Amino acid sequence: MIRLVLFFIGVLGLAAVFSWLADNPGTIIVDWQGYHAEPTVFQVVVLAAALTVTGIIAWSLFRSIWTSPATVSHFLTRRRQQRGLDALSSGMIAIGAGDQAAAMRYALHAKKALPNEPMTHLLRAQAAQLSGDRATARRIYEAMLSAPDTEQLGLRGLYVEAQREGEMEAQRQFAERALRLNPRLPWPVEGLFALQCRDGDWEAALKTLNAARKNTALEKPVYDRRRAVLLTAQAMALEDHNSERALALAMEAHALARDLIPAAAIAGRLLAAKGNVARAAKVIQKTWANSPHPDLATAYAYARIGDSPRDRLDRVRQLAALNPGAIESSLAVATAALDAQDWREARAALDRLSDGRMTRAASLLMARLEKEENNDTGRAREWLARAAHAPRDAAWTADGIVTGSWAPVSPVTGRLDAVEWRVPVDESETQANVSGEKIDEFISLGAYETASGDIIMREPARAQRPSPPGPTPDSIKISSSKIRATTQTKPPSETAAVTPPPRDVNPDRSKQAPRDGNGTAVIVRDATIVDAVEVLPATAKPGAPASEVRTGAGALAATTGPSHRTMSERTKRTSNDDPAPLHAPDDPGPPDAADAATDPSRLPWPYRVS
Repeated sequence: MIRLVLFFIGVLGLAAVFSWLADNPGTIIVDWQGYHAEPTVFQVVVLAAALTVTGIIAWSLFRSIWTSPATVSHFLTRRRQQRGLDALSSGMIAIGAGDQAAAMRYALHAKKALPNEPMTHLLRAQAAQLSGDRATARRIYEAMLSAPDTEQLGLRGLYVEAQREGEMEAQRQFAERALRLNPRLPWPVEGLFALQCRDGDWEAALKTLNAARKNTALEKPVYDRRRAVLLTAQAMALEDHNSERALALAMEAHALARDLIPAAAIAGRLLAAKGNVARAAKVIQKTWANSPHPDLATAYAYARIGDSPRDRLDRVRQLAALNPGAIESSLAVATAALDAQDWREARAALDRLSDGRMTRAASLLMARLEKEENNDTGRAREWLARAAHAPRDAAWTADGIVTGSWAPVSPVTGRLDAVEWRVPVDESETQANVSGEKIDEFISLGAYETASGDIIMREPARAQRPSPPGPTPDSIKISSSKIRATTQTKPPSETAAVTPPPRDVNPDRSKQAPRDGNGTAVIVRDATIVDAVEVLPATAKPGAPASEVRTGAGALAATTGPSHRTMSERTKRTSNDDPAPLHAPDDPGPPDAADAATDPSRLPWPYRVS
């Protein structure tokens, strides 16, 4: 619009000039070198305008002819660049789509069109990576290091290649070089920090973390959490031989992350050891309010030296009041009450978990309570059996495994702050979920550990009737709907006198519970409660071969005899505080040898012989 207005203004100006010349006629006399002319002013102006236009056109033609080679070269260059840019764009799309053949083809086109372009080097390297040619990719990245504008790109590519091959030292060198080249790059900071944490170099990791906070956009909450974990790791290493330094580090970590359980536990223990009980209690209380943990309860209970079990119970009760809804609060009170032999308080604390929160640890505490208060071995066994199917307890878990204790980095990936206190989700995470404290509870209840690691608890054996000669299962175990039995044939004279040694018939190295006669055994395999089963002697036809003894799933013949009740049935009978004997009054018990010889059908399950 503005150009149109200016055009009209110019046309009007020229028209006004020519009109003025027409209204004011005149002549110009030219007398030069014998040439004499008298043109009008209007003719002179028109002639000058025509000569000017002609000169401009002639100059333009001459300039075009003079610059035509450069113009042609520029045109060809522009065309080649456009083809190269198209190849780069298509190659990147092919790499993103995973089209190996197309990526290599476009990489070759880009190399021909734009051989010195950094994006061409990147496309070639990534195409080589996509095709599996690691050597070519490394060679291209190494070539990038010679140019200042591509050095950072080359270092990044070499770092990724070293990371894929697991070359830790190469990763460290590339990250340090990139960090010296540009301290604001985030990837070398994160990579170097991860390597230092994996190696346990906490001092260097702290320096790298401070540099990341200073030069990169690391958020303050992330920085505080990472620094707290690193300080806690240092405090753990110094707790035994440099308590002053460990206390300072733990207190700083506790100030940065109040929910970090290990920092509060270390600070509480060290403060209590120095006699500063009030400050230790304050530190533990702040963490317990948000993150209750058994270590905090233990440190809080034993903060004051010389306290009686009753005093420790009072202290733990105060701590539990800060977070009354947590399972750890009830467990801590129950444990302290059991130590103080306050059975009513212990039972009240565990009864609060009866609304579906009776975990394995709570079931074990109930078994201990029944054993220590009433010396009721039967009820203790029932609670041990319930623990086999009770909900799991929280544990220190990282990357799908239970670590058993807190660690600053994951034992699997080396990632910082990966260990969390939570309930394991997968069954594989709880393979070693019974800790040393729980083993102590088994032993206190009369259990013992076999050479294979099984924990066995059984009541005293009852009087056993003599078994008939023949094959005798040397081990019978019921575990999660599985029955395993092995047989060993003995002479009739040795059947009652010699007990066959247990054999390892299970690939998972679970052993059988040794027994004397009749008894009830709680079987714990690989530190995990499996099941409880009432064990009765086996009988068979006199002189019957071992093949006639039914084992495995084939031994699960239906029967209604009361002599083979499992622990789950005994639990139902005693759940209303009405203790029941192992055998009902009308239960004849195991059959005699003569009965078995004359009537094999009288054998109770699972010893029935077909």
